[in-house]
Amino acid sequence: MDKILFLTMLYDFYSELLTNKQKEIFELYYLNDLSLYEISSEYNISRQAVLDSIKRTEKSLLHYEEKLSLIEKYLNQRKIIDKTINNIENIISNNSLNKNSIELLYNIKKSLSSLLD
Repeated sequence: MDKILFLTMLYDFYSELLTNKQKEIFELYYLNDLSLYEISSEYNISRQAVLDSIKRTEKSLLHYEEKLSLIEKYLNQRKIIDKTINNIENIISNNSLNKNSIELLYNIKKSLSSLLD
């Protein structure tokens, strides 16, 4: 997974644990793609101060994931659900089931798919 994608995922999971200023600067840099110069001009601080804030925020987000492992758990659950959906599709395509069983499997698949949305 590339760095920016991983950091934005961390942000999605843990942003409420950050200060408002950390959130604002992180969003401007990673989500709005502003440069250090543009952010420093907006906040009347040096580019180095912006960079330091971004690095501290990244470190905090990584620390939260290290302690809580929410992303790791989420990705593992996604793999399990994807694999289960695939297995259900294979069973359905086998055509050796009665109509009620196929309908039940479709409902299970639909429920699992809704967890991924």
